[in-house]
Amino acid sequence: MTPAILFKCLADETRLRCLALLHQEGKLCVCELTYALDMLQPKISRHLAQLRQTNLLIDSREGQWVYYRINPNLPEWVRAVLTAAAKETADEQHQDGERLKTMPGRPEMISCCR
Repeated sequence: MTPAILFKCLADETRLRCLALLHQEGKLCVCELTYALDMLQPKISRHLAQLRQTNLLIDSREGQWVYYRINPNLPEWVRAVLTAAAKETADEQHQDGERLKTMPGRPEMISCCR
């Protein structure tokens, strides 16, 4: 991970919001991020794929669900930048987190996250 790669990822608002929400929540599936950010699934999936390719995120399958979380093996300086970015976007992150709390059936919705 280089500073240039990290800051390119953080420069996009959608990726920044995904990372900030994952920083807050720990792990989320695509349907949860889609609901919280109020965006279409293909857009969220595209950004998650980019974050996975840079090793900022890792994914894991739990039954039919694929969950994303921030890579715990990131260098300390990267974690510090992500923590600072999440703190500076607290207002928007709060709105996303509040929207996520209203998601019906979370995460048991069978029809999403396939």
